[in-house]
Amino acid sequence: MGPNGSGKSNISDSIRWVLGETSSKQLRGAGKMEDVIFGGTQTRGAMGYAAVSLTIDNSDHGLEMDADEVTIGRRYYRSGESEYTINGQSVRLKDVYELLLDTGLGRDGYAIVGQGRIAEIVGAKSTERREIFEEASGIAKYRYRKNEAERRLAAAEGNLERLRDILGELEKRVGPLKRDSEKAEQFLAYSETRKGAGNYPVGGFNPPRTGYGTGPAAQV
Repeated sequence: MGPNGSGKSNISDSIRWVLGETSSKQLRGAGKMEDVIFGGTQTRGAMGYAAVSLTIDNSDHGLEMDADEVTIGRRYYRSGESEYTINGQSVRLKDVYELLLDTGLGRDGYAIVGQGRIAEIVGAKSTERREIFEEASGIAKYRYRKNEAERRLAAAEGNLERLRDILGELEKRVGPLKRDSEKAEQFLAYSETRKGAGNYPVGGFNPPRTGYGTGPAAQV
């Protein structure tokens, strides 16, 4: 709690942001994500990035990590690149999201509700409200894993389909290649036969003539 302008929204938005919020519309006063970076004043220069670290007490091991404290960090550059860390180790946004599933935290959690969010939830579609209820009831993690498994199966099926197409194309080439191979073998065999025939003089093989007498006069 605090008076207007004391920075309450900045704190809540920074927590939402470090936990993986990717929509600038969910952050108060940010028309685009680059607006979270300090733009400078007359006395202080602009920053090249925005960074937030949040340390969570995990002594009860509510988060699936073997550590009593879990520090989640995020850094965003003006180029549009984001870096995420968990206890100092570089991770993906997906890893942060999976770590916080069914905890009420995270970008889809109910622990942080911004101004006007209640009205949006009440007026939202039933499917959108169901996501919050699933998070609160602890089944969001299983639905997420189910969707991930279905996505991997669909990707595997797509790869199998491409492999079938490639195999079909290769099978079409087997027949012509086999015929060409047989012709090549025949050519090599004919070439060897021709080389062997070339070792004899023209007219065929003439054995020596013997048995017609002895002496120089008897030899032809």
